[in-house]
Amino acid sequence: MANENLGAAKKAKNDEFYTQYADIEKEMNAYLEYNPDVFRDKTILLPCDDPEWSNFTKYFAQNFENFGLKKLISTSYAPNSKPKTVPYQPALFELEDERFDEVKTQANGKIFTLTRDVSGDKRIDVDDLEWSYLEGDGDFRSDEVTKLRDESDLIITNPPFSLFREFLSWLVAGNKLFSIIGNMNAITYKEAFPLIKNNGMWLGATNFNVGMYFEVPDSWNYSDSYKFERERNGKKVSRVPGVCWYANIEHGKRHQPLPLMTKDDNTKFSRHKEVRGSGYQTYENFDAIEVPFTDAIPSDFEGVMGVPISFLDKYNPDQFEILGNGQSMADELGIRPVGDKFVSDYYAQGNKGQIGPTWNNLVYRQGEKTVIPYQRILIRHRRPHGK
Repeated sequence: MANENLGAAKKAKNDEFYTQYADIEKEMNAYLEYNPDVFRDKTILLPCDDPEWSNFTKYFAQNFENFGLKKLISTSYAPNSKPKTVPYQPALFELEDERFDEVKTQANGKIFTLTRDVSGDKRIDVDDLEWSYLEGDGDFRSDEVTKLRDESDLIITNPPFSLFREFLSWLVAGNKLFSIIGNMNAITYKEAFPLIKNNGMWLGATNFNVGMYFEVPDSWNYSDSYKFERERNGKKVSRVPGVCWYANIEHGKRHQPLPLMTKDDNTKFSRHKEVRGSGYQTYENFDAIEVPFTDAIPSDFEGVMGVPISFLDKYNPDQFEILGNGQSMADELGIRPVGDKFVSDYYAQGNKGQIGPTWNNLVYRQGEKTVIPYQRILIRHRRPHGK
């Protein structure tokens, strides 16, 4: 169901997934536990956010005083810039405001700001948000929103999945602290992996292997574009697998050492049949061992290891060094072409992948079987076995 939902959303180019309040709170709490003043005296920008119903805006507005924020800015895309899945209906607050403009409500984005007590109740919260139309459509790449980026200290949002590469590049150009949501496969993007490798970005505190449930709008035509799975607290939600937070804000989880067994103990006692009894395979075209599961990383191995991308959920930069991506960095790492013999053996086993002798992704043999592992990150211990 979830994979069908994600495929339907991609086909419709529909990026309107709304993050649940509890998921935002859980992730931000990890940053606050590590540094209680992480948001103090800061300006936070929430771009691509549809402030009328965004839980990002609600969360930071409600906690404005608790966090000691200096300013909150939230911007949205113009309805005309979105796929026409449903007719746009302006919110009541806009319709009843004297600034309401029938043209701008369709063609312009909106900006919401929070800095002061407007309502007169002697506190600053969601009731004090002030809004106006943007000059443009609210695209984060516009000069208008880029200027807002430059005046902010932190950028936090769930950007459109289809624009993740561009959004990340836009973030990095601004040299700001950030926490954003994206697909786990973005780890291997050329815009993302060098940041992870060089400790300029890491995964957030929320475990991404379980995926995330996102709210989907009540107004969608579900039969045409999306099928929700269930309701939570009166909201229609659906799970999107393989989704995680990407951040350069510190949290304690990424400094927790990963408990591991030795190579011999893994061979004897690992819960994974791929390792227990048979040990580790060595790649045919690179001097490294294949480690198919993060918890099977041998604590005492001093060489290079190929691990799944899910390893990054447990990655501690004090414990491990990332050398590269076994797919996109094959030439740089010196992964050799597989050669004619491998290709003939691969097809003789009935495999249907399109490969040739110059192909240089990682490969290994499991007995008589030739295996091409999915997306491997190459790592090594900084101090094998605690040395």
